[in-house]
Amino acid sequence: MSRRTDKRKTAGAGAPATCTVTVCRGCCCGTPKIPGVDHAGQLAALRRAVPDGARVRVTGCLDACEQANVVVVQPSAAGRAAGGRPVWLGLVNDPDAAQDIADWIEAGGPGLADPPGVLDLYAFSPSRRVRAELPEG
Repeated sequence: MSRRTDKRKTAGAGAPATCTVTVCRGCCCGTPKIPGVDHAGQLAALRRAVPDGARVRVTGCLDACEQANVVVVQPSAAGRAAGGRPVWLGLVNDPDAAQDIADWIEAGGPGLADPPGVLDLYAFSPSRRVRAELPEG
């Protein structure tokens, strides 16, 4: 049995879709250009911390290099229906940020729950061109 099958089984056939977390690992994010950060550890912690059903995926450069490391939290279908939109988080270099993001997703994520106050410090608005390049969740 593949891991993919196991994950779907864990989430349950009728389980609602949850948030998708996109982690930039392009030309700057996740590289030695951002010193003092355990980039592999950060990604592993995020994957461990998010609730079952939430997806963590890695993408190439999101073209917001001045904000490295960049993480985008995309709302669930219910969150989008409630008006939630993707939230771009930049300078996500603190080891505790993964848990803050996971706690927000556990509470419902964009559109359904306010983020922990500390995440407001990370939020930024990329250009429309950059936002349009984010793969759909």
